[in-house]
Amino acid sequence: MAIAAAGGGGGGRFLARIVDSSEPSSSAAKSSASGPSMASRLCFHFPTRRYQSPCSLSMNGCEGDPAAPIGTTETRTFPAVATPGLAVDRLGSAVASLKARPSPGSGSGIIRLQVPIHEKVEAIDWLHSQRQLLPRCFFSGRNAGGNSDCFLEPSPVVGGNGNGNGNGNGRLGRRAEHRLVSVAGVGSAVFFRRIRPFSYEDWLSIKRFLSTSCPFIRAYGAIRFDARSNVSPEWEAFGSFYFIVPQVEFDELEESSMLAATIAWDDALSWTWERAINSLEATINQVSSLVMKLRKQVPKAFILSNNHVPGKNYWDLAVKRALQMINGDDSALIKVVLARSSRFLTATDIDPITWLACLQIEGENAYQFCLQPPNAPAFIGNTPEQLFHRTWLSISSEALAGTRARGESVASDLQIELDLLSSPKDHLEFTIVRESIRRKLETVCSGVVVEPRKAIRKLSRVQHLHAVLAGTLKSEDDEFDILSSLHPSPAVCGFPTEEARLLIAETEVFDRGMYAGPVGWFGGGESEFAVGIRSALVGKGLGALIYAGTGIVEGSNPSSEWDELEIKISQMRAPAKCMNLVTNVTSSAQIASFSFTFPVRLPDSSKESSI
Repeated sequence: MAIAAAGGGGGGRFLARIVDSSEPSSSAAKSSASGPSMASRLCFHFPTRRYQSPCSLSMNGCEGDPAAPIGTTETRTFPAVATPGLAVDRLGSAVASLKARPSPGSGSGIIRLQVPIHEKVEAIDWLHSQRQLLPRCFFSGRNAGGNSDCFLEPSPVVGGNGNGNGNGNGRLGRRAEHRLVSVAGVGSAVFFRRIRPFSYEDWLSIKRFLSTSCPFIRAYGAIRFDARSNVSPEWEAFGSFYFIVPQVEFDELEESSMLAATIAWDDALSWTWERAINSLEATINQVSSLVMKLRKQVPKAFILSNNHVPGKNYWDLAVKRALQMINGDDSALIKVVLARSSRFLTATDIDPITWLACLQIEGENAYQFCLQPPNAPAFIGNTPEQLFHRTWLSISSEALAGTRARGESVASDLQIELDLLSSPKDHLEFTIVRESIRRKLETVCSGVVVEPRKAIRKLSRVQHLHAVLAGTLKSEDDEFDILSSLHPSPAVCGFPTEEARLLIAETEVFDRGMYAGPVGWFGGGESEFAVGIRSALVGKGLGALIYAGTGIVEGSNPSSEWDELEIKISQMRAPAKCMNLVTNVTSSAQIASFSFTFPVRLPDSSKESSI
């Protein structure tokens, strides 16, 4: 698949609020006693290391005409088989049959071929078995109900025999065993990427390939926290947004599984039916028929170095500066979110899929995700925070703020919960987030309901203040407005947004990329996005960059906020125990052997941050 870097033109509406930057050396993280200021932005340059097994190239859907209708949209469901291996064989035969036939009459289209599998197989096991085929994606819902309210009632191909002769369609049903739990995909039938901010036209370009009649044709991806800043090298392949409709997709259902292949073509983009079918065939030929159960444990890895950006001294100065503005009379700032990047450099590469599997154990009741373009590191995460979930016109969002660790006993956990509920500082932070989301929903929704208004959300290692908001969109076209309005929320930026953004732009010294940006999927009648927090960038020669942030309001204390960062990354660091990571402080000569340098970059005037 190609990652063509489509340039920016075009007016219209844009999703661009907050940005990112780059990472400094330890010396660059220091600041004068007058407080941190951004005179330059620093970034890592990592050694170029090729990733394995890129899938065939495909088209960038953003380069097409978003107003031009797709000629063919179809889902074909074949009879169920017993194992994933048989499903691969059946899809291979179906694709070969399509290839032998004359091309469809339309100049554009998208067709999904799907084979139900009696055996239940975990999507993450399937993805790990695919020999690092790239691009790849993974998305899992945060509860037993899965990541979608959609169900699939498989309907066998009429007159079909598994060779592509039928024309059956998957139907939405209500059988619990067909509830979608997790999705993994490799290759791209069509991808969407630009350097400039995500716009209304880009949203239309994605929706052009989606249909309510084919609900499981979806575009999975993520959007930068702030697309207006310069992009550091480790995030370049992602652009300002990156979405794919997978060529080959594995769906984990409640009691079964499904393997699907999708072909998309558009003559106007010089991506003809013939090129598309050849590309799909090449990808299927690389798909492994054997799925091994993933041991959720990584071989022992040696940590060569571990450093935070910013360091503690710089952090203290940054928080004090923010508090001066919050408490001052000449600023409207009420809250700002400051963040930190923690880099773990290991002697051997960390496998992002195995790490993600460890996070599944660690973080129940959370979204798990992975997005990895060709020749790029993987963005993985285990986030508890929903940005929004839309089903037809119904939409829900949530407010999440205030953080405490879980107690070691039932009694201590309850006491911590009561302290969080009664904390004036956390109540202020939470109220800012909840009321901001409510006002934004009310601009495009009718009958916004907040229930509960303030409760405790308990996760495995932390607990938060929590509220759920729901409303009804006036039109499905309001989905873009909801996305652009809700991101970034005060939970990941601050309030007022622009004042917080400007302060972050002057303070942050690393590139967040997709961290704290929207991550999820668009579908025909349904879409769902989480907030990309509790996340990391993992790559060959890169090690891992783990991100965390915390809200600064009146009453905040620099040391307490630093401790909160440690609590938040504890979930991401917990797999270090699973991976048996061993820490060691190495000499500068050892670190230099990994060939990373710190070239200076001038800051973008509109850079920003997250939680």
